[in-house]
Amino acid sequence: MAILNILRYPDARLHKVAKPVTEFGERIKKLVADMAETMYDAPGVGLAASQVDVHEQLLIVDISETKDELRVFINPQIVWASAEKQVYDEGCLSVPGIYDGVERPAQIKVSALDADGKPFELSADGLMAVCIQHEMDHLMGKVFVEYLSPLKRNRIKAKMLKEERGMEREAALRAAGRRH
Repeated sequence: MAILNILRYPDARLHKVAKPVTEFGERIKKLVADMAETMYDAPGVGLAASQVDVHEQLLIVDISETKDELRVFINPQIVWASAEKQVYDEGCLSVPGIYDGVERPAQIKVSALDADGKPFELSADGLMAVCIQHEMDHLMGKVFVEYLSPLKRNRIKAKMLKEERGMEREAALRAAGRRH
């Protein structure tokens, strides 16, 4: 297993639409294992393959306190969503440190394939419903900050770019220190 690099907003690769998974086997199982290790290490409760620069329709979720209830959703589709909405404070591993309210259907039913390619359906509400919808947005090239006002979104974008420049500067300084 390996910890993968998580793309950070506003990286353009986060806006790439994922393609359906057509082949199941060791490559998908390894990707799921690597994504799980990455998500737990971050720490997070959900991760889409798009966030680790693999643009295939695969996402994982584990909302358990004990981090031992990993759910894998391949080629997920929402087959039903409630008219009732809920606002949930969402965060994202691609937008670290930022949380804001997003309105989504309160309950959903999702149809997907597991890591072996076997179909299943799951009805979800609460945090599970939010996580599935949030991660499915990633597969469509959408980041949760796009639900926010343009002003908030631009502030978040500026903050992320500033942090990225700071990290690049630190890395350059460390590298320069090693050369002397």
